[in-house]
Amino acid sequence: MSSQESRLYDVVVVGELNVDLILNGDVTPAFGQVEQLVNQANLVLGSSSAIFACGAARLGLRTAFIGKVGDDPFGRFEVNELIKRRVDVAGVVVDPKVKTGLTVILSRGADRAILTYLGSISALRYDEVNLSLIAQARHLHLGSYFLLDSLKPDIPALFEQARAHGLTVSLDTNYDPAERWNGGLRQALQRADIFLPNEKEACAIAGLPQVCEALERLAQDTPAVAVKMGAQGAMARYGTTVVQSPPLPITVVDTVGAGDTFDAGFVYGHLAGWSLEKTLRMGVVCGSLSTRQAGGIAGQPTLEEAIQYL
Repeated sequence: MSSQESRLYDVVVVGELNVDLILNGDVTPAFGQVEQLVNQANLVLGSSSAIFACGAARLGLRTAFIGKVGDDPFGRFEVNELIKRRVDVAGVVVDPKVKTGLTVILSRGADRAILTYLGSISALRYDEVNLSLIAQARHLHLGSYFLLDSLKPDIPALFEQARAHGLTVSLDTNYDPAERWNGGLRQALQRADIFLPNEKEACAIAGLPQVCEALERLAQDTPAVAVKMGAQGAMARYGTTVVQSPPLPITVVDTVGAGDTFDAGFVYGHLAGWSLEKTLRMGVVCGSLSTRQAGGIAGQPTLEEAIQYL
């Protein structure tokens, strides 16, 4: 057995932790004390990084999480939900000085509006990252780069540490609320093996209007780039190889977490040593199937379910 195969974890995830309050309804919020009714409300495990972790664990990858929560009901809820889904929470820091982050999502078909209170999301520091967990993994995934304010300056160093231990690294920046799309990001991208933006993020980070141009530009810094394109499926590039994959014909209930579940499928294919085409298809299958149910994790497929669509 190789040293990689004998490691305790397949994936260690570094990122934000927050609960999601998901409201479903065909309404547009309005000020002026206007009260409107929604069809459904659910308090669920949130954060792109946690949804990725649950998706990876659902596919059978041994997964650990490094993040921070407050010593409050939301924090305990988030940690317990990770445990239920067989994610190791040894790397989660509980800080009584901060409140756990919260995101309120108004979901309307394939679109959604998002409001986030950062709280513990932005508070994780590099000196709180359990490097011994990373040393025991095969792959490091980092999510929500632009929200990790306290960790952000040290993310390139974190990636260097991971690579020194023989890990591969993936990064999903998610959206930049400040819309500056930098903050040292290129240094992180140059130390990652896989970059997983959506179409809007890819174009904004590359500074180019078309996704094909953005893909080519981003691939100059990161060897493998996979761009999520919603109803158009996804496109990926490795070296000079470019592949595309359409979405599954699924009746969409909720798109929350679809991109993060795509990431989990793509990383699964990467760790399995699959071709770029098959790896991208795995990402699209997982992302598509996750839209079957409300919330980020309820519709995530098992490996057996996903394989049926490959």
